[in-house]
Amino acid sequence: MAHNTRRVASVCSWFDDNARPLPWRNSTPWGVVVSEFMLQQTPVHRVEPVWQDWMKRWPTPPALASEPSGEAVRAWGRLGYPRRALRLHATAQQITDQHGGRVPSSDEALRALPGVGEYTAAAIRAFAFGLESIVLDVNVRRVISRAWSGIDEPPSHLSAVERTLADALATAADDPSAWAAASMELGAIVCTKATPQCSVCPLKRSCAWRSAGFPPSEAARRRQPRYEGSDRQARGRILSVLRESETAVDSNLLVDMSADRDQMLRALESLESEGLIRRVGRAFALPL
Repeated sequence: MAHNTRRVASVCSWFDDNARPLPWRNSTPWGVVVSEFMLQQTPVHRVEPVWQDWMKRWPTPPALASEPSGEAVRAWGRLGYPRRALRLHATAQQITDQHGGRVPSSDEALRALPGVGEYTAAAIRAFAFGLESIVLDVNVRRVISRAWSGIDEPPSHLSAVERTLADALATAADDPSAWAAASMELGAIVCTKATPQCSVCPLKRSCAWRSAGFPPSEAARRRQPRYEGSDRQARGRILSVLRESETAVDSNLLVDMSADRDQMLRALESLESEGLIRRVGRAFALPL
């Protein structure tokens, strides 16, 4: 236990000196909520400018809830996975209707919000309210896996062993929310997946993975599906056109953007079924 306490403290001390000045770290609870939605599967450098614009326009949940969901999709821009914009808009509506426009702090209330699961609720509790919470994103899991378990990459699914170890480390911290932020930052900028900077890591002398000679993970590496020519790209092209248009766009114009008409028709159908676009006669527009 004392050993864990020292190691956790060293990471927190490193964070005090090396934390990036990310704008949501000195924001409101709502700013943290917005950042957590945007940061899902999207890197920080792409999120920062969109987050800044979003918070200027919609600094509170009621401000966002008062506008059509299509405006959220429009403002989402090219962050990808635009269903997150719809869920964030729905979350703003629920916070406004059920919580007086203030972000709730209980795990139960947070997990009842659209698009908020175990990780996001834990992150909001830790980063927005400074509450004790076990935050386990991919970066935190990599730090714990390497430094404590000697394994390059954690398994695809969170195991009971991981949870137990993560709970022990949070308990060893003077401030569990600070440990959550510090371990996440360490994984994001030092203990990275492809090029870990071990020479500057505060855990370099006690890292089990380093001591073992950096053995590669036995877990199969999943290849990222190709984006070029994919249905995802077709969906993105349609949304990009609709974001730029103040009026509905004729469906034939959207389908004719690609030689693969069947793919564009599939993209239109899937976007409509998910509520990301709406049909207006023979045309399409962003949702109301």
